[in-house]
Amino acid sequence: MKDEIERMIRVDQAGEFGATRIYGGQLAVMGDRAPNSGEIAAMARQEDDHHDAFNALMAQRGVRPTALHPVWSVAGYALGAATALIGPKAAMACTAAVETEIDLHYSRQLDRLEETDEDPELRDMIERFREDEREHHDAAIAAGAEQAPAYPLLSAAIRLGCRAAIRLSERV
Repeated sequence: MKDEIERMIRVDQAGEFGATRIYGGQLAVMGDRAPNSGEIAAMARQEDDHHDAFNALMAQRGVRPTALHPVWSVAGYALGAATALIGPKAAMACTAAVETEIDLHYSRQLDRLEETDEDPELRDMIERFREDEREHHDAAIAAGAEQAPAYPLLSAAIRLGCRAAIRLSERV
């Protein structure tokens, strides 16, 4: 179970880092001109807090980060910037898609931790962060994510990319 928990921490830290980079790319393109830029900045701050918490947990437990960290830095920023270039609703579609996958991912992790009755500290952290991610998803939907150009295709592509990044970060 120790290896499995280390994989959980590694992938979650990578995911939170990726989220900070997505929001960084969006804010670099939109600045404070977008109708929901304040909301994006607030979500970015929460993702920074999540990332910091996983960094601390990794250091405390001696868990190595994913070797793909530089890839996720560039990919996250590019995804955020590209969706922001399409427009504010596409940026929100990106958030909705990412948070859908993260909710599923965190829920699977919580199920596993509860079934094994392992690591209450990690379980509590994931539970708290999952609630934040659900709020981000709901805010993105309320901000018009589903009205983005080609929303079903955009959402499906981003969700597929998230699933691939999760699998790779668990192992590499």
